[in-house]
Amino acid sequence: MTTYLRYVAIGDSQTEGLGDGDEASGYRGWADRLAEQLADAEPEFTYANLAVRGLQAARIRAGQLGPALALRPDLVSVMAGMNDVVRPGFRPEPVAAEVEAMFAELTDAGAHVLTFTFPDLTRLTPALSALRPRLTDFNGRLREAAARHGVTVVDASGSPVAVDPRMWSADRLHASPAGHARIARAAAEALGLPGSDASWRDPLPPMPPLPAWRRTALDLAWAGSFLGPWAWRRVTGRSSGDGRHAKRPEPAPVRA
Repeated sequence: MTTYLRYVAIGDSQTEGLGDGDEASGYRGWADRLAEQLADAEPEFTYANLAVRGLQAARIRAGQLGPALALRPDLVSVMAGMNDVVRPGFRPEPVAAEVEAMFAELTDAGAHVLTFTFPDLTRLTPALSALRPRLTDFNGRLREAAARHGVTVVDASGSPVAVDPRMWSADRLHASPAGHARIARAAAEALGLPGSDASWRDPLPPMPPLPAWRRTALDLAWAGSFLGPWAWRRVTGRSSGDGRHAKRPEPAPVRA
């Protein structure tokens, strides 16, 4: 088993931990959870998280790759591209190229890289089904880029539990605490950490049927609370990450 001494996480809101905590108490998220497990195996382990919500792949590369390399990590997670996929005018080639450039520079520097495909979130919100071909295409490009650079892939795109509504927060874009815990377990399995296994794929107990009127009411409430503000930020050229900084910019020991 490989032992990691310094883990750096780069990415957007999912890696920052949104959905697992709040603004008052702070966000934990799957990367923090994974770091806690890594720390159990190595007393000298340190962890930094450079992720900032709202960023597209090009901004993640421009703002986080250099600082990540400067920290000389032996493990880096890269989760990037979803903020590109959901935007109008998405073009997969340049976005995939940005992600692959990060893979190349990190692996050339000697880091082991961990990345992720994206589940079909249109299963949670059928009104967004037009995004499905984009997700399928982009996931394929991520797998191919990862294979070219020896990057470990957490491939949850075909796992039914990944689109269980209970794995997602009310905004349907960020994992719930249970979802973040599953992502961390999936990452641990992909890395072959002690005690990890494939149980993260296990389905939850069946949910009771939801009447059509209730589904419609939930969809309307979601559109008003989350889709509307998201669309307004796109119109005004703003990002949820404006003015934000990394929550953990320097490597430090981890405590659960």
